[in-house]
Amino acid sequence: MKFDFTTLPETLDIVHIAFASLAVFELILLVILLCLSVIGLLRKSNRAAVPAAVVPQPVAEQPAEPTPARREPAKTITLREATPDAALQLLGLLQQEARFVDFIEEDIQSFSDADIGAAARIVHEGCHKVLHNHFEMAPVHKQRENSRVTIQAGFDPSSIRLSGNIVGKPPFKGTLIHRGWKITDTRLPKLSKNHNVSVVASAEVEL
Repeated sequence: MKFDFTTLPETLDIVHIAFASLAVFELILLVILLCLSVIGLLRKSNRAAVPAAVVPQPVAEQPAEPTPARREPAKTITLREATPDAALQLLGLLQQEARFVDFIEEDIQSFSDADIGAAARIVHEGCHKVLHNHFEMAPVHKQRENSRVTIQAGFDPSSIRLSGNIVGKPPFKGTLIHRGWKITDTRLPKLSKNHNVSVVASAEVEL
């Protein structure tokens, strides 16, 4: 397409100036819109280039540690001191009636079984006399030995001793091997103030 420059007006009137101004305004507006479009594209490209913010993942709750069971405070065991006087007095009675200390301290390796058996009979008779003269005894368990028994919870371990396969908690069922013994009364003789209980057998001097 060719322009015929001979058709251009040689003089400018108000109409031509108005058209020229409108054309310039549209050109400026077009440039502004073009700039805005470029700026918008640049912003979009920058946003695409920036990595998305890392969304924090919810932290899995750790299972609460089990609260350790409260330990019951250990029971204080009060130990009572046993005085030796009663034990020494009993040992003196066994020596007096059964020659108990003499028999225990004797070297019996050179004696025959018959001699030992005869001496043991004397010791047995004397010990039996001391026990029955100065103590009252009763079996801990009244049932016959080798019978089946049931041990309930809360039993006294000093009175009943368990043996064998002990599993679980009471009640326990088992066989009574020994009925046990307990002292129900004690009748030791009174001692004089000057009596020395540590001497269980006096030395004998023949004049």
